[in-house]
Amino acid sequence: MKTKTFPSILPLLALGIAALLLALWSGLVRLGWHLPSFAKLTVFHGGLILNGFLGVLIPLERVVALQRRWMILIPCLNGVGWMLWFGSPQIGQALFLLGSLGMIAILGVMFKREPQLHTATLLTGGLSWAMGNALWFFGVPIYGVVLWWLAFLVLTISGERLELNRVLRLSNLERTSFMVIISLIITAAILSIFHLDWGARLSGVGYLSLMIWFVAKDIAFRNLRHPQPLTQFISTALAAGFLWLGIGGLLLIYLGKVTAGVAYDAVLHSIFVGFVGSMIFGHAPIIFPALFGMTARFSPMLYYPLGLLHLSLILRLLGDFVLHEAFRRWGGLFNVIAALVYFGLNIRMLLGKER
Repeated sequence: MKTKTFPSILPLLALGIAALLLALWSGLVRLGWHLPSFAKLTVFHGGLILNGFLGVLIPLERVVALQRRWMILIPCLNGVGWMLWFGSPQIGQALFLLGSLGMIAILGVMFKREPQLHTATLLTGGLSWAMGNALWFFGVPIYGVVLWWLAFLVLTISGERLELNRVLRLSNLERTSFMVIISLIITAAILSIFHLDWGARLSGVGYLSLMIWFVAKDIAFRNLRHPQPLTQFISTALAAGFLWLGIGGLLLIYLGKVTAGVAYDAVLHSIFVGFVGSMIFGHAPIIFPALFGMTARFSPMLYYPLGLLHLSLILRLLGDFVLHEAFRRWGGLFNVIAALVYFGLNIRMLLGKER
């Protein structure tokens, strides 16, 4: 069965996927694979993932859900922004900032319509994205804004998980503890402006605490043996993702300020690939069909790239910790292969090849 959707989402989704592919390519170049490149391609890796890919996909999901035509401008800003960014970094970053401010407007509509804990969390995440982009626009290096970007993604995912867990009634203590953890993450991001090391370590405490909270309360952990195959797959992906969030938190607590090198690689990719990547894998069989007004589909083949993603990330981090370049390079390559195979399978399912 099909539901109402916008006819213009396909070009925008294509822009987001193009940004992802370019980001994956640049990531391989950063790892030392000898691939065709151009000047400063590796510098664009993080911005392409966050603002080019997720900056299109996350607002686009809300556009389809809320059905407000003015909202389509927001993913457009980010999609056009990453293309202009290559030729004119300042213009590209300005469009990213406008796109993140527009996301605040979208989330504000959601909060006004339904002033609940999950919408407040989503709105706080949107504010974090805009703050990170504003600092970046005014010259703060990426390592100085990345805690804001991480807060955006962690809070966005947390808000969405709260929204999907509303069948569980939270006690006042559970709600209060969640709000304290979110406040801790935002406080850490603010602190990072003045003292990056303290901000990073406090962020780690927040992420580790959030992982523990979701392990205790998220329905995903109760559905690991669900009889419905799609539900079981989603739960497996989400459970693995939350564990990576805890690992990322522990690394931040232990390492503190990281600005480059293998420690930086380990911290960021444990959260960006392990947590965020696993969450995308878990939700993609629902999100992508929903964007086109289609029902969710599932194939057990999805477990293979999911497993490869996590095994290759372990190999990559092992390479970071023991300073083994080949482990890092091959782990990163198989991260990319896992993503490509996974999205290929989802496209195949959208075309009706898998049920």
